[in-house]
Amino acid sequence: MEKIRKFERVCEIINEYNYDASKLIPILSAVQDEYRYLPEEVMTFVATSLNVAPAKVFGVASFYSHYTLKPKGKYVVKICDGTACHVKKSMDVLDAIKEFLNLTDDDMTTNDMMFTVETVSCLGTCGLAPAIMVNDKVYGLLDREKVVKVLENIKAGEEE
Repeated sequence: MEKIRKFERVCEIINEYNYDASKLIPILSAVQDEYRYLPEEVMTFVATSLNVAPAKVFGVASFYSHYTLKPKGKYVVKICDGTACHVKKSMDVLDAIKEFLNLTDDDMTTNDMMFTVETVSCLGTCGLAPAIMVNDKVYGLLDREKVVKVLENIKAGEEE
């Protein structure tokens, strides 16, 4: 029953695009918005539904950096490592995040799927360096203590 529910929303998305294989990119974007990543079985289902080779769907999904094939946490923390942020010690902020969330370089998603941490080239917030973006909210002028406080506040909001 869970598998049926999993594909129900995918069917709705594909139907919204009239089963048009030329709309593969927006279909994959909508699927990723729904699941926060592109599960392998869902991509195979999309390929079958659109009557295209699964290799084409996997090729598109792996070519564009916007898509992810691994599950992400509820909160995606993007830390800027552009020039301004790097000079103002964004890697110290990253280290504080990793320590607080018990992350390793090999796995940047917490076990409870609450947080995923990513390094990005630029957030466009140089005046707030060093900065992070959590989902769509920017936090700037950070140091080790301030970034931990941001994460503590997010966690506290989850417990309410």
